[in-house]
Amino acid sequence: MKKFKIYLLSLLVILTLNSKSFSKGVPESFADLAEKLMPSVVNISTTQTVVTNTNPFPFQFPPGSPFEDMFKEFGTPQERKSSALGSGFIIDEKGIVITNNHVIQDAEDIIVRADGDKEFKATVIGADPLSDIAVLQLETNEKFIPVKFGDSDKARIGDWVMAIGNPFGLGGTVTSGIISARNRSIGLSRYEDYIQTDASINSGNSGGPLFDMNGDVIGINTAILGRNGSIGIGFAIPSNSANIVINQLIEFGETKRGWLGVRIQDVTKEIAEVEKLDEPRGALVASVAEGSPSDKAGIIAGDIILEFNNEIIKEMKELPFIVAKTEVGKKVDVKIWRNKKEIIKKVTLGRLETSEDFKVTKKPSPVENRIENLKITVRKLSNEDIKQRNLPNQTKGLLITSIDDDSPIKNSIEVNSIIIEAQKKKIDSVVDLNNQVDNVLKSNQKTILLVIYNSQNQRRYIGVKLK
Repeated sequence: MKKFKIYLLSLLVILTLNSKSFSKGVPESFADLAEKLMPSVVNISTTQTVVTNTNPFPFQFPPGSPFEDMFKEFGTPQERKSSALGSGFIIDEKGIVITNNHVIQDAEDIIVRADGDKEFKATVIGADPLSDIAVLQLETNEKFIPVKFGDSDKARIGDWVMAIGNPFGLGGTVTSGIISARNRSIGLSRYEDYIQTDASINSGNSGGPLFDMNGDVIGINTAILGRNGSIGIGFAIPSNSANIVINQLIEFGETKRGWLGVRIQDVTKEIAEVEKLDEPRGALVASVAEGSPSDKAGIIAGDIILEFNNEIIKEMKELPFIVAKTEVGKKVDVKIWRNKKEIIKKVTLGRLETSEDFKVTKKPSPVENRIENLKITVRKLSNEDIKQRNLPNQTKGLLITSIDDDSPIKNSIEVNSIIIEAQKKKIDSVVDLNNQVDNVLKSNQKTILLVIYNSQNQRRYIGVKLK
């Protein structure tokens, strides 16, 4: 019995030690780490000029109407300054700053606030819309404290992380959390392999660093779910992926991605069964671009790519990442499944950016229109707005982009509100709203009843006295 008690006690001690060895515990404080890293994180503000045309008529011609082009010259162009806020971090003592491309895209002026309240102008060394990364150079001879990149491949789900940024213009904000997931794709760009974190990330955190507990950057904060603030789901570009792009932007001012020249799709269970493949894996070649590296190497539609440059392709989505990060001009082995057997094809990679396949489609600027009697500028609500703001799918209306100081709605409605009804009539176009405003002005009452979604997506009824 005594021996049994000793054995049981020893077993409990061993189990306790093992459980402790697998747990690093909650950090007592992030203060020392934050104090060390804060000088390397910067706040970024940008400005650009937006030009809108004032419609001189109380109506709008339908799209495609021959009168649309005839009378558009009568519109009065109006310029207004638009500003945006973001975050970034310094990676070189000479003032090289990393941020998101969408933070500085189309900016006329970029001002970076670093080391407290010091402000510096910045120029763009290079930017890449596909990965949403930009590299800036501060215009100064001052020396800065840089941070270094960590190995994002070693980051594990459950690891503690810390974000520092400029949410809502509140610079130097520190938040903490854990890595919630890896390898996330949310449909924002062509190359997505995000780290998901529950560290609080809000508007203005874009471009800021996600640190591990060693103080190394393992991610670039780039997106959130929930347009009205953090809901505990934020996304960061892994440092290992970002580093390849950043080094190319610094060296060449542009990216140089590897290119195979194939269109691919998932290998389903049914396709694997027909092709006598042991399990659904790899990337099925749907088509091959004529004259592409794959075409020259003899890869054909119907082939299943199992390995690229000795890296196993488990899922279709992995192949574009692996190809893109491979050196242009490199000769690689591509293992494919064809006619129920494995064969090797040697492919000399081309460059994506110079290929016919490379098409970065710029979204057309949304058309803005002036509602003169309300002294506001609006644009039609888009499907992207509905998705980003998590509105009901069938929502229709006009999004307010600017409000004059002497507008009758100035004190009751804010910019980014959405007008969905006027006088209990649904609003789907500028014509609809103008008609209702005109009807009210012709009446004795002179008060219009609007139904809106405010910037917090709350539905509100607003009565506005027209002048």
